[in-house]
Amino acid sequence: MYPGKYAAETPDKVAATLVETGESVTYAQLEERSVRLAHVLHEAGLRPGDVVALLSENNLRAFEVYWAAIRSGLYITAVNHNLSADEVAYIVEDSGARALVASHGKAEVAGAVAAKAPGLAVRLAYDGPVEGFASYEDSLAAASPEPFADQPHGAPMLYSSGTTGRPKGVRPPLPPVQVSELGDALVGLVGKVFGVGADTVYLTPAPLYHAAPLRWCGAVHAHGGSVVMMRKFDAEGSLKAIEDHRVTHAQFVPTMFVRMLQLPDLVRQSFDVSSLRLAVHAAAPCPVEVKQKMIEWWGPILAEYYAGTEGNGMTMIDSEVWAAKPGTVGRAVLGTVRICGDDGAELPAGQIGNVYFEREQTPFVYHNDPEKTRESQHPQHDNWTTLGDIGYLDEDGFLFLTDRKSFTIISGGVNIYPQEIENALALHPSVHDVAVIGVPDPEMGESVRAFVHPAEGATPGPELEQEIIAFVKSRIASFKAPRAVEFVGSLPRTETGKLVKRELKERYAKV
Repeated sequence: MYPGKYAAETPDKVAATLVETGESVTYAQLEERSVRLAHVLHEAGLRPGDVVALLSENNLRAFEVYWAAIRSGLYITAVNHNLSADEVAYIVEDSGARALVASHGKAEVAGAVAAKAPGLAVRLAYDGPVEGFASYEDSLAAASPEPFADQPHGAPMLYSSGTTGRPKGVRPPLPPVQVSELGDALVGLVGKVFGVGADTVYLTPAPLYHAAPLRWCGAVHAHGGSVVMMRKFDAEGSLKAIEDHRVTHAQFVPTMFVRMLQLPDLVRQSFDVSSLRLAVHAAAPCPVEVKQKMIEWWGPILAEYYAGTEGNGMTMIDSEVWAAKPGTVGRAVLGTVRICGDDGAELPAGQIGNVYFEREQTPFVYHNDPEKTRESQHPQHDNWTTLGDIGYLDEDGFLFLTDRKSFTIISGGVNIYPQEIENALALHPSVHDVAVIGVPDPEMGESVRAFVHPAEGATPGPELEQEIIAFVKSRIASFKAPRAVEFVGSLPRTETGKLVKRELKERYAKV
């Protein structure tokens, strides 16, 4: 299941389009270019298990690099292109990358990284020159277009977003199959569970250095569908892309839903989104009210999943089942969910604990970090692994997430989960964005503080602060309401919308 199959059957079919430029790549082009790059990498001495690093904004060439690695038994490490040169160099060195492919748009960082990474056997730059790098286009033109007879299946080796610390490399075992065979469980799941096939037109508005965008685009190509990629998310631009490209499947994070819902009604209603068959969302729990409003707008086509870069398991829920159990992230479709106390004992339905996925074998390790790998594993079962989230199972086996364990606020000995407070405020008309953390309190140990980016037209100050606190108290238990509200101009989020609460805590600590 790879582009070569569709290059033979439908060579002129568009494999991917970049929304902002209209540029596209066909399956025939994707196949030939990835084959040529595979030869370049092989001739430079890369062999199965080696790593290719990619430093690029969302660009169609990224798919060529991805498939060259996947068809060569290599790991592909897409690096966050917003990082500093030192941060990128850390990932390139930590991963042991033997090749670095960069875009001209990242020339300054790429050049600095190459100077810090002497172990690179290959340095290629596309769309323009980068100092110290060979031309991607010239290198491919000189390489063979004939596929290797042996094409072992590679895998992504991605680094976590680092929302709670330094990025961690997630290294899965390489599948012992050829690229033409099923080597990634996600590929099977997107076909069987999410209905992805050759007629799929999939919109991805998120950056490819994150696991879901990269792996889902690869899975769409494995099924012969077409990817519609945006350079970056834009609420109105996403609706226009759905209409213009007759998108059938799209993937978002809850923050993107909130931004689309904040558009004026006339703007939202001016776009035809009737082609959408499935709107997938993940990466963070979605506030119930936000999801209900999206279903009212788009119909019961939302599907939610819970999973992570680690690929250790997945739950899934469709709109119809969710309506009967609002707030759940579904039942397991990959692995078995186990809820355990801090001592490792499994907890009964309804009790909050650490969320583990059980698999037949340990599905990943954190590269060069055996301690973090061990911390992710259950005390008694190596093949039970956690992403650090807490939640509970109901009596029917549906998972409800409470928050990340590291974000829990302990105030007066009582656990308070920031996500619940953030959900309550997500659609408050005066709130554009919100984050909740615990801050030191001499009496209670910690107290709840909300950081609010006011909506346009809202006036920050004591009056709005009291209104927000009262609003929370009207929706959830009063003891969970923030003691104080701090108004800010922006909140630290990744490009996929995840709050980087570590930065917020560090910022508060300096005040």
